[in-house]
Amino acid sequence: MLPDPIRTKTFTLDIYIKLAQYPILADEIRERMRQELFRRGVISDAKFEDEVRQKAIESQLREGLYDPFSQEPAAIWQERLSRIRDYHTDFYFGYNLPADLFNEIVQEVLRRQYQQTPPADTFELTFNPELAPWEMLFRQGERYEALPPPHRDQYSHHLEEMKVVLIKGMISDQLPYIGVAKRVFTVADLRQIHSRRIGTGKIGGKAAGMLLAWKILQQHDPEVGADISQHVSIPDSFYLATDVIYDFRRINRLDRDMNQKYRPLDEIREDYPRVVATHLNGRFPEDIVEQLRDALQEFGGDPIILRSSSLLEDNFGYSFAGKYQSYFCPNQGSEKENLEAVLDAIRRIYASTLNPDAILYRQKHGLIDYDERMAILIQRVRGKAYGRYYFPTLAGVGFSQNPFRWNSKIRREEGFLRLVWGIGTRAVDRVDRDYPRLIALSHPELRPETSARAIRQYAQHYVDVIDLEDNAFHTLPVNQILSSHYPELPYIASIDKGDYLQDFVSRTSLAPGDPLVLTFDYLTKKDRKFVTLMRTILTRLEKTYQRPVDIEFTVDVLPGYPYPGYKIHVLQCRPLSQREEERVEIPGNIPLPDVLFRTYNLVPDGKAEGIRYVIFVDPRHYRHIPDQTIRLELARAIGRLNKRLENEPFILMGPGRWGSANIDLGVRVTYADIYNTKVLIEIAIAGEDGVPELSYGTHFFQDLVEAGIHSLPLHLEDPRSYFNWYFFTESPNLLAELSPQDADLAQHLRVIEVPAAANGRYARVLMNGVSDEAIGYLDGR
Repeated sequence: MLPDPIRTKTFTLDIYIKLAQYPILADEIRERMRQELFRRGVISDAKFEDEVRQKAIESQLREGLYDPFSQEPAAIWQERLSRIRDYHTDFYFGYNLPADLFNEIVQEVLRRQYQQTPPADTFELTFNPELAPWEMLFRQGERYEALPPPHRDQYSHHLEEMKVVLIKGMISDQLPYIGVAKRVFTVADLRQIHSRRIGTGKIGGKAAGMLLAWKILQQHDPEVGADISQHVSIPDSFYLATDVIYDFRRINRLDRDMNQKYRPLDEIREDYPRVVATHLNGRFPEDIVEQLRDALQEFGGDPIILRSSSLLEDNFGYSFAGKYQSYFCPNQGSEKENLEAVLDAIRRIYASTLNPDAILYRQKHGLIDYDERMAILIQRVRGKAYGRYYFPTLAGVGFSQNPFRWNSKIRREEGFLRLVWGIGTRAVDRVDRDYPRLIALSHPELRPETSARAIRQYAQHYVDVIDLEDNAFHTLPVNQILSSHYPELPYIASIDKGDYLQDFVSRTSLAPGDPLVLTFDYLTKKDRKFVTLMRTILTRLEKTYQRPVDIEFTVDVLPGYPYPGYKIHVLQCRPLSQREEERVEIPGNIPLPDVLFRTYNLVPDGKAEGIRYVIFVDPRHYRHIPDQTIRLELARAIGRLNKRLENEPFILMGPGRWGSANIDLGVRVTYADIYNTKVLIEIAIAGEDGVPELSYGTHFFQDLVEAGIHSLPLHLEDPRSYFNWYFFTESPNLLAELSPQDADLAQHLRVIEVPAAANGRYARVLMNGVSDEAIGYLDGR
């Protein structure tokens, strides 16, 4: 049925207002109106088009185009013609044909597009899915899926096409993603996703990856392995879709910031604080605010997280790991305060699309011309309250392929985990003076550390939590929260007895004052269900994706006897970028004077040849630099050298951890400071806090992989290792010549031109992951 007619002064205006109620079908209705005009002789087709063209030219002149035939791009001219044609159709029909005929045309189109139902005994498709409204696709797809299997198979091609159209319009138009998603999503799944969408457009890469992983892991097909569907879930989520950022920028007049990506990087960096400030002052469309308010009511008082979910994130080929922002909202204030916190987080995530690192990443990967639209994934934080704090028992990241082995027994193809207690931010980022538990899923008991002292030192010492009383995200010392009363204590901790770490047998074995160490040994020694479950998840995802993946997850430990159960909540899944490297052999006859360094343990496969320059930060001097400003300036100087040497093969060597937020542990560079290097060498030298953890498995490491940069640890505390201190400290320093403005940093930063220091020879780095050995040496070829 048509809605009641809207009374206006003229029928022409009536037509215009009515057609506004049918934005998708308006073009087809107007086409039928023109057919009636031409058929009844009101005006000929040719004369009608002549008048449209003339009126379009007149409109150009009114808008200040004095040379209409050359000043306006062809696409805009066609858009102008289309709009004039619509107005002209309404005008001629309204003044020459009756209202009843208009209503009949509308009803005819509606019957054909919405209300035409095939006879009960046929399910043939009577419309084009690419042009049909989504509701029509949902209804027809549900009819197909309700058929018994033999009958449904007859229409599987129609069902597949409708799912593809819905996936492309609502989730992702990446062909590799669609190729997997169309096999595992049902129409019911897609309708559920649609019901949780806020605004129009796609739901973005992070949301797409999470949903696809969940569906893959819900499969009951024996061919894909054991049924683990009851052990895997995803958080309750809403999806702020990609078109909302357009509306936000339009109503706040922020469109001018979109050309930031074409400006020089220094200008982008300098202007970014202004970009953030203008976004923070922005307002949202009222309908979007109302939908966000409704979503918050559904979450109740649980903490939530807003995660960036741009169209390019978690891409098949580019992960964008850590490039855009995510924000926790504790959600413990008044309704107004909670809503404003969510809106502020959205503003900040929108602003992060223009941050310098993200733009540089896009430039380096040939993505700068892509219209990067940001969706936002709004999730309930999985966890539970312990006193005033809220956090999950376990969280971390998992990789279906292990890029490094710390023992020759470890099988790369079975993957590894970075596991932490509390919120998982400490597993995905390089954080100060803290270490996740690394678990090789093929041999979970084999730790990188071997002594009680090393295990104690390289344990997790801080935990990220949501403070329900402060309504804030906090990082706190583990011993401030962990006690004998914590319910899941036996699964995560060991008792520190000084010379050894004692497995947790019972709470009675814990004497007052006994210190605790987060070892997670129960999960790797006593109960292998957790390891088996994680290995199964990663293997199944890799098999379905047909490429390695990594996931972010949290874990609920469920009561059970004699062993607990585990519920894995998948937060994110993305294809894992990796290099196919040729296996290299390490020559055994290199003269010692030609060796620059030799290292073992956690070595990847690969090589870098013809190295002309070495940028070297002496780790012994770095730790004694008293002025933090100098340490920060070192990173900027390295960034300038990175740009200066962009066409020269060079390697970068310095104290681990490169990219650390804590400048005591390493130079605080970003991707923008190092993206041209061939090898990034992290020199691990023991000090007061021991040997710093290196980068494997973090967002920073993923950046290196995607940029084709080899990440190599150099363990100077290993007696097998060798380092030619004389070459790196006594060779001429070219810093002042290459970057005069940084000459005063020459005490701490050295640039060595290898041929000048080695009689015309260049440096070569060979890495063999099987023998777990790497060497850098002078090569005369």
